Amino acid sequence: MDEDTVLGSHIEDEEIDIDELDGLDIVRSAVRLEGVSRTFKLGKRRIEALRQVTLDVKPGEFVVISGHSGSGKTTLLNIIGAIDVASEGRVIVMDVPIGDYDETFRSNFRLQNTGFIFQSYNLISTLTALENVMFPMQLSTKPIGELTHDAQVLLTTVGLEERFDHLPWQLSSGEQQRVAIARAMANDPPIILADEPTANLDEDSAEMVRSLLRQLNAKGKAVIVMTHDLDIIHTESARHLKMSNGELI
Repeated sequence: MDEDTVLGSHIEDEEIDIDELDGLDIVRSAVRLEGVSRTFKLGKRRIEALRQVTLDVKPGEFVVISGHSGSGKTTLLNIIGAIDVASEGRVIVMDVPIGDYDETFRSNFRLQNTGFIFQSYNLISTLTALENVMFPMQLSTKPIGELTHDAQVLLTTVGLEERFDHLPWQLSSGEQQRVAIARAMANDPPIILADEPTANLDEDSAEMVRSLLRQLNAKGKAVIVMTHDLDIIHTESARHLKMSNGELI
């Protein structure tokens, strides 16, 4: 999947009013999955990436999901983040049944409600660090000067105040991941989704990423991390689940 699709560049200017959709002032679940399955066809073969997954993540909860490669972790994260759709079952994010809506809606919803942190960073190679962080702010009605200031504050928060104008190739792996974290925070989303966020980093950079994830959770974000990183798995406040052969244990 290309970067524009992942980040939701094909969007409309209209913002989504979740309260109008749901009629609720208090969100009961950040993420709720009910019997979610995902099947792919590869020629004549049917691959069951997810099998009847049920999950309830409360607002402000820290959930860590581990499992071997190919167990379905990334597919699960993509469905929670509205990048992919379930073959069956219900996907409810911030009390909104996102599977009931079309791709335009899901793209807008994704930008406003979920921040993604990827193993491969997924920065746009032709944009500076500052521009990458500003990219998800497309729906905002703030003046460009205010958006620029907000992005600068986010990059400063992750220790990159001297890297605003650097392109991704001019940054180390750890710096690129910190840009990705700043981008994930761009719209102050209630949910942070991270797919192996420390896998390609040296230990110092990995520990900084772990610390930033803990800080985001401490600010009330629901944080869902797919990882093999034992230090993240053993985070004191985290609920640890395992995936195996598409099933959540």
